[in-house]
Amino acid sequence: MAAAARSAEVQELCQTIDYSVKHPLQNTWTLWFDNPGKKASAQSWADNLKEIINIDTVEDFWSAFNNIAKVNHLGPSSNYHLFKQGIRPEWEDESNAEGGKFGIQFPKNKAGEAINDYWMYLLLAVIGEQLASDEEICGAVISVRKSFYRIALWVKTSDDEEKIEKISQQLREVLNLAEDIPIEFTAHGESPAKVAAALAAASLEENAATEAETETEVKSEEEVTKTEA
Repeated sequence: MAAAARSAEVQELCQTIDYSVKHPLQNTWTLWFDNPGKKASAQSWADNLKEIINIDTVEDFWSAFNNIAKVNHLGPSSNYHLFKQGIRPEWEDESNAEGGKFGIQFPKNKAGEAINDYWMYLLLAVIGEQLASDEEICGAVISVRKSFYRIALWVKTSDDEEKIEKISQQLREVLNLAEDIPIEFTAHGESPAKVAAALAAASLEENAATEAETETEVKSEEEVTKTEA
């Protein structure tokens, strides 16, 4: 994939960094990790979410990035999250509640080690404030699943179509994505889990209404029978 071709220049960049000089970032970022497993509840997932480190300089970023497990070495259900300090990587967080996420999925058998570069370039764009306005970006997530990886960029708003389109274009450019790799935007309120819950609630209401109608019909029939008798 395209990102793999840039590995050599990234390695050269890392070798030339002078770690004795600190270059502050515009914001402080918190790196999180979790692996809740397939049957985790919302509470167990929140309990499993672990804060790894706060990053506020370029050197701290490279130090952390170079010393944590690579994405392609993580087990299924694992997730890395890099969010602005003070924002938890949860839908319920005030900064995320009205927002959404851009999602990009990569099949494992095609991505290979290139997934590490895709993730790194997204993080560099995020901490370097290269995507839209800096106040719009909440954080980034990389998720490892059995047969694919999913990269996500979380933003604060979900109803500004012009801004969403602009960020989507910037994201494709930053990651140098081929046109046949889709970028999907989903408002947090439209997430599959919430949709499923809404459908389940609607189904329960429909069943209750049907039972009530059936009960009314039965009573009406009984009354008619009594009158005829």
